[in-house]
Amino acid sequence: MKSTIFLPKTIKVGYQERKDTYTGQLAYVIYYDQRNVFRKEKSWQLWRDNKIEPQEFENIPTSGFVLNKKVGDYSCHWGNHRQAYTRVFDPRNFEVEITIENLLYILENASSIKGKGLEGEFVYGWNNKDLILIPIDSPDYKELSKLNDLRHEKKKFDGKTLILGGTYKSNSNNELIYLGRFYENNDDSKETKTYFFYDRKSSYRKINSIKSLSGSIIDIIDENCVEDYADLMDELLKDSSYSSREPKNDTYLDYTLDDFKKLLEKNSYWHNKCYIEIDKKYVRYYIERQRNYYHYSYSNYDRKNETYNVYTTSKGRKDEIFMREASQEHVFNTIKPKYLVTYNSKNELIKEWK
Repeated sequence: MKSTIFLPKTIKVGYQERKDTYTGQLAYVIYYDQRNVFRKEKSWQLWRDNKIEPQEFENIPTSGFVLNKKVGDYSCHWGNHRQAYTRVFDPRNFEVEITIENLLYILENASSIKGKGLEGEFVYGWNNKDLILIPIDSPDYKELSKLNDLRHEKKKFDGKTLILGGTYKSNSNNELIYLGRFYENNDDSKETKTYFFYDRKSSYRKINSIKSLSGSIIDIIDENCVEDYADLMDELLKDSSYSSREPKNDTYLDYTLDDFKKLLEKNSYWHNKCYIEIDKKYVRYYIERQRNYYHYSYSNYDRKNETYNVYTTSKGRKDEIFMREASQEHVFNTIKPKYLVTYNSKNELIKEWK
């Protein structure tokens, strides 16, 4: 079983009337997360019968669960296949559906007695969107319980209290080594600093960037700086997500006409690096899918006449506002294209984004 399963303190139960259940009611169970946010509320509201009052229960170890029947595992007349589930009676007088994988896990860690149901006590957990019934006698429960106690404790961490080289536990139960707070590699000038961590056990990506510590870091494992902190920093500096850029030092320079023509010859689908000064009240015209906060545009190049048919549309609209032909020189003089130049905190040049 995954070690990231969330165990809520409180569950909320909505109902539909169903004749093929013990109690005549099938339940859709959702939960409050550690921030007391009601999860999956939209689908829950659409599913439940509004005429039946929902209920809230503490998610505490409870005994008296009974296996009922298999449902699903068939194809509807329109071709959609419904996954197989097992219905389980909850002693609080409703039934829920669990996956076959969950049922097999339960039977590995609890006994089912004919006519008496499942032995032992159970709690509800969620693996992302999937509900899971967990026997508290399972070997995973103690670890999950400790992890979720930390989640609900909601310890507060910030950039002033984090220790460089210290080892922390993440909300997803990973051990992360704190490397520092730096800018991310981003072409957008509106950058913010990000917390960088190193995950030794990850087989996919070692460098982790976290924008907000709230709910992301739940505990400190070791306050001592790791011995290879310098080596981990070397790895961070080589990582594509790290940036030495200081956005406050960004500047925009004018393209020359020759450079602008070279840019057009590339004929790329999207030019991210060509920044254009445009009156914010309306768009005059600009080319090659350039973007600002208000409009999109595109153009067709007429090679024979060396002109552009420029189309401009409002954001969220498909109708054309206007079309205008323009030579390369006319477009250049009208849109006054600029490119971004980035510097580090020492005002040393990093890159010209032509």
